[in-house]
Amino acid sequence: MKHHFLLITLLGQLLLPIATAGTLLEGRVVSVHDGDTLTVLTPEHRQIKIRLAQIDAPETSQDFGQRSKQSLSDLAYGKNVRIDAEATDKYGRTVGKVLVDGLDANLEQVKLGMAWVYRQYAKDSAYFTAEDAAKSSKAGLWSQPNPIPPWEYRHGSQKGNAVVIEPHTKTENVRSSVNSPLDPTADSVQCGIKRLCKEMSSCAEAKFYMNQCGLSRLDRDGDGVPCEALCPN
Repeated sequence: MKHHFLLITLLGQLLLPIATAGTLLEGRVVSVHDGDTLTVLTPEHRQIKIRLAQIDAPETSQDFGQRSKQSLSDLAYGKNVRIDAEATDKYGRTVGKVLVDGLDANLEQVKLGMAWVYRQYAKDSAYFTAEDAAKSSKAGLWSQPNPIPPWEYRHGSQKGNAVVIEPHTKTENVRSSVNSPLDPTADSVQCGIKRLCKEMSSCAEAKFYMNQCGLSRLDRDGDGVPCEALCPN
């Protein structure tokens, strides 16, 4: 019986950090990994890695990546925070909104021009409004002539073309600022129209939606190639 009790207790400790929508967590920020990821130490002395929801900060190897990390550190490092958790991602990180003395750190990163709105997952219009304002004032990364979205950068598009993004809706129209591989019909292609491999008419179209629209679900095995049936290796 004693061994059974210890086993149940151990399982409970392992499962506790796994967050679901509506879970509220508290802790002190003990590490900042980049502009959208940090680690908190809970009152129970557990370390939980937090991925800030609805935003995507530049990778640390990108322009403004280190500045974005420092910005989040200035906002939260060493402070007690509340996390309004939404889910646990495939890397085991708790995804949620980080509140520092009532301030939404996720939204603040966008306001400061230190993160993009993560269009594939964003649902709060306040984030799009904040990004519009940051663009208009050329805050942070928006001071660059052609900032590269981190989801493009992660797919090896750091040498690719800039993307002009129209604000306000989750399925807003996104067009390449120059001709895409879909020419001569590139002007008619809009993000949000197609979402699944079975809807793609060609490998070029699948690559456009993955790289230009951030539709990473098309690359199911994470090898950088979308829709394997259309784009065989």
